[in-house]
Amino acid sequence: MKKVVAVVVVVVLALFLGASSEQLSSRECENLGFTGLALCSDCNTLSEYVKDKELVSDCLKCCTEDSNDATTKITYSGALLEVCMRKLVFYPEVVGFIEDEKDQFPSVKVQYVFNSPPKLIMLDNAGQHKETIRIDNWKREHILQYLREKVEKVKPSAAV
Repeated sequence: MKKVVAVVVVVVLALFLGASSEQLSSRECENLGFTGLALCSDCNTLSEYVKDKELVSDCLKCCTEDSNDATTKITYSGALLEVCMRKLVFYPEVVGFIEDEKDQFPSVKVQYVFNSPPKLIMLDNAGQHKETIRIDNWKREHILQYLREKVEKVKPSAAV
């Protein structure tokens, strides 16, 4: 009987300790706001700016390992910041970004959609949706940093 109890304790401990490094399901990641966050290097970059160890840990549970090819630093030509105008009162960090910082990113447009949680919809050169990231709990500086790294700089057009 003691052997059975010992085996059960070992199995429970192994499951508990192993669960901390397991990948989360896509639904769990979406609920945490990590929809579309593809590369673990993004989580490592996030950890440089965000000192919330639990947030970084959750990020690492939702990412995929980077490959060694040229696609590891994915950038986008623009983004839509989608949010419900009626729910903005619940997201002061998003409001602060829209009012004070958004003009730094001419290729980022704000789109008000009824009942939509705040999210960034990343766009390719053709304006097609490539990735969606929920930003419900992001601070303004995290939104700024993410857009600085992920949205291509708009090149000034030549004078005619």
